[in-house]
Amino acid sequence: MVKPSLALSTCWNSFRHTDGYAMLREIADLGFTHAELSHGIRIVLLPGVIRAVEEGVIKISSTHNFCPLPTGITQSAPNLFEPSVKDHREHEQWLRHTKRSLDFAAQMKSRVLVMHLGSVKFLWFNPAGKLKAFVRNNPTVTVPDDKAYRAVLKKGCEKLRLKMGPYWQQVQASIEEVRGYAVERGVKLGFENREKFEELPLDDDFDSLIGGLAQPHTAGYWHDTGHADIKQSMGMLEHRLHLEKNAPRLLGFHLHDVTADGKDHQPIGAGRIDFNMISSFWRPEHLLTLELSPRVKTEDIVESKQRIEALIEARFGA
Repeated sequence: MVKPSLALSTCWNSFRHTDGYAMLREIADLGFTHAELSHGIRIVLLPGVIRAVEEGVIKISSTHNFCPLPTGITQSAPNLFEPSVKDHREHEQWLRHTKRSLDFAAQMKSRVLVMHLGSVKFLWFNPAGKLKAFVRNNPTVTVPDDKAYRAVLKKGCEKLRLKMGPYWQQVQASIEEVRGYAVERGVKLGFENREKFEELPLDDDFDSLIGGLAQPHTAGYWHDTGHADIKQSMGMLEHRLHLEKNAPRLLGFHLHDVTADGKDHQPIGAGRIDFNMISSFWRPEHLLTLELSPRVKTEDIVESKQRIEALIEARFGA
C-alpha cells in the first residue's frame, strides 16, 4: 500500500554543518529516505547538498522558502522579506528570492515549496500585546476559556480583521506573481499556518485563499502541528476542526510537539499534541516532515521517527 513519505527537516542540523553532503548524510544515517531543506540552507552548503541528491544519498520531499538563503544571510530567515508588504524594494526582494527558491526546489525534485505569507503591521497597539498583558496580569485565569479573556480576544480579532485588508490583498497579488512560475517548474506552493496572532493567513482564510486561485491544484495547505496547538491554546482555533476544514487542500505536515509551557519543535510524545488524531488526516500522497529543534538529541530524533512510523503503519498497514 502507498504510504506518506517521512522526512526530517534540516532545521535540526544545518547550523552545525559547513558541508551540505555531511548534513544530509547525517540525516540518511538515522534511517530517513527523505529530507526537507529548510530555511537555514546557507550558500556554502549548496555544493554538498546537490552532490548528495545526485548520488542518491537521500531524496528531497520539500523545501522551505527561502532556500537557499540570500547571499550574506547566515541563519534561518523565512520572514526576511514578506509577500504582505507593499514596499517596492522589499517586494522585489521577496519575488526574486522566492523564484530562486522555486528554481532550486525544481532542481532538487522537491514536490512542494513551503511558504510563510507575511503579517499585518501595527505601528501602535498591536492586539497581541493586550492578550499577553491580560494573561500576565491575571495569572490565575483559565486561558482560553475565561470569559474576560475571550472578550479581549474577540475585540482583538475584530481589530485585526479591520486592519488586514491591504496586507491581504498584497499577499494574494504576490502569490499570483509566482504561481505560474511554480507551475512551470512542477513545484506546488504550500501555505503554512502560523503561530503568531498577526501573521497571515488568518486561520479561517486558507480555504478561500486556495480555492480562489485561478488553478487551485497548483497550491495547497501545509499544516504545522505545533503552530496549530499554540493557536488553540490562545483560543483562536480548535485543532481537529481546523484540520477537518482544510483536509481537502492538505499537501503535508510539519510534525512537532508542544510542551505544557508552550515550547514547540519538541520530540513527538514529549508534549500535549494528540498525534493519533493528527494521523487520522494523513493520506498516502501527503508529505510528513519532522521539524525539530536543533536542541533535540539524536536519540529523540530516532524515537520521534519510530513513533510517527508506528502511526503510519497503524493507518496504512505494514
